[in-house]
Amino acid sequence: MRLGLTVGYWGSAKDSHTDAQLRLVQDAERVGYSVAWVAEAYGSDAPTILAWLGAQTSGIDLGSGIMQIPGRTPAMTAMTASTLDTLTNGRFRLGLGVSGPQVSEGWHGVRFGDPLGRTREYVEIVERALRRERLEYDGEHFTLPLPDGPGKALHLTTRPVRDRIPLYLAAVGPKNLRLTGELADGWLPVFYIPEQSADLHEAVRAGRESAGRGSDLTGFDIAPSVPVSMGEDLDAAYDRVRPYAALYVGGMGSAKQNFYNRIAVRAGFEEEAARVQQLYLDRKPREAAAALSRDFLDHTALIGPRERIAERLHRYADAGVTTLGVAPYADSADERTTVVRTMAELVEQEGLG
Repeated sequence: MRLGLTVGYWGSAKDSHTDAQLRLVQDAERVGYSVAWVAEAYGSDAPTILAWLGAQTSGIDLGSGIMQIPGRTPAMTAMTASTLDTLTNGRFRLGLGVSGPQVSEGWHGVRFGDPLGRTREYVEIVERALRRERLEYDGEHFTLPLPDGPGKALHLTTRPVRDRIPLYLAAVGPKNLRLTGELADGWLPVFYIPEQSADLHEAVRAGRESAGRGSDLTGFDIAPSVPVSMGEDLDAAYDRVRPYAALYVGGMGSAKQNFYNRIAVRAGFEEEAARVQQLYLDRKPREAAAALSRDFLDHTALIGPRERIAERLHRYADAGVTTLGVAPYADSADERTTVVRTMAELVEQEGLG
């Protein structure tokens, strides 16, 4: 099991947060992490930060976790992926996702309907472009060139360093996971529960088999983002993770469409998920965070002293996780660095690497 670093959303350039995160990525590179993932929502964009990190690192892979499908045309994504792969000398990993209806329609002005169909067409076009084929595509969501104008079928003028840039999808639900197995090289899950992962892995495997990519998950990267909050004071350790978990379970979407809330429901936390969501919708984020149980947080994060985390790490390796994305939650930059270094030590100590 390899380690990745989940950088998450980038901080404002007006404060010291940016430099602190750069140092964290560089430290992860020094202790052997395989990849650092950068997210985007409706603030900083992932590619700009990835290029900046690429210029100041030399060995660690750099991935978009994720670039939003509604935010770019597939051809633009192919251009960006090719450029980043070239600038980093073959270290870029392309993570894609449809985001959610509020961001897609409210921020990007793109209808959210048929996310599976849109993802399939988008990925097919991106990969054709990266293979430098002339772009001709006639789908339900994308048509290239447009049939009623002067558009011309073009091909990418740059050449990526590698024949194939690793492609990951952020997927929730069995149909999306089957599509991920069919189209992608890896999966970027959140709120991943090792003990409940068998059916999810089976959906991925079925997708791979249907696409002739093998009958098992050999070579496929299961790369969940896992919050890690380390410390002897358990109350404090849980409290560091609560705001993040409550935001996603309660506030990342509408009352009718919140994919993360559905994950919690499917995991057996239906009443808790409903309570957290209602508190968030009532504009009570602190109460929503407090309403999360230790049981839910233990299912979806690594929390507690070093020895407890070392023991619980085996859950992920046993489930088949191939890259554990460490999302360090701590009270200072120095403490986040300690989490990153300690996780590398624990993986080696437990014989999981």
